[in-house]
Amino acid sequence: MASDAPEAADALPPYDGIRLADVRLVKTAADAQDALAALLAADAIGFDTESKPTFVKGESSDGPHLIQFADDRQAWLFQVGDAFPHLATVKAILESDMTLKIGFGLSDDVKRVRAKLGIEPLKVVDLGVVLRVPGQKNDLGAKSAVAKYFGQSLTKSKKISTTNWAAQRLNDKQILYAADDAQVALRVYRHWIAAGNVLPPVKPPRPPRPPRTQRAPTPRA
Repeated sequence: MASDAPEAADALPPYDGIRLADVRLVKTAADAQDALAALLAADAIGFDTESKPTFVKGESSDGPHLIQFADDRQAWLFQVGDAFPHLATVKAILESDMTLKIGFGLSDDVKRVRAKLGIEPLKVVDLGVVLRVPGQKNDLGAKSAVAKYFGQSLTKSKKISTTNWAAQRLNDKQILYAADDAQVALRVYRHWIAAGNVLPPVKPPRPPRPPRTQRAPTPRA
């Protein structure tokens, strides 16, 4: 997600995020089918990912380790391990051209999903870019957006954000943090659209680069 500069937002009343009871950890095929049906029935959904942080210089992340989706009522979390039985479900959601995927700072999330899972997300809307105003240098982050549009303070704990997202068992704080990351974007989008704003045309995905062909060596005379 896009970063937020420290500001007076912390003095605002707290943002009332999603309830733990409304978050689903996708474990079974039935869970995945429920998520697929609900998410593809929506015109827009929240989307984000989390990856296990790296602390060694030069070490690259093998994320995403968690993929989050949310509609207006619930959120679904898909844990991406060495075996990922729900790949087809996540692919169907992300590659649907009928449902907008809304989030903040999604360029890295899209790159990770593409590189690790071979998925090319369609209809991706990065609010960090869309909500920028003329003269604003940096993309808008979720915390700044919540302060601006809702007059509330979104808690973004660095301690939680840098936890082990590849853990087999996530704790309640991780679950709520991840679910809020997805749903808060959708809530901001709904508020922005209700105020009469119009979403600019969504850019198509970048076409894959053709494989490089090696030139045949020139035979010696």
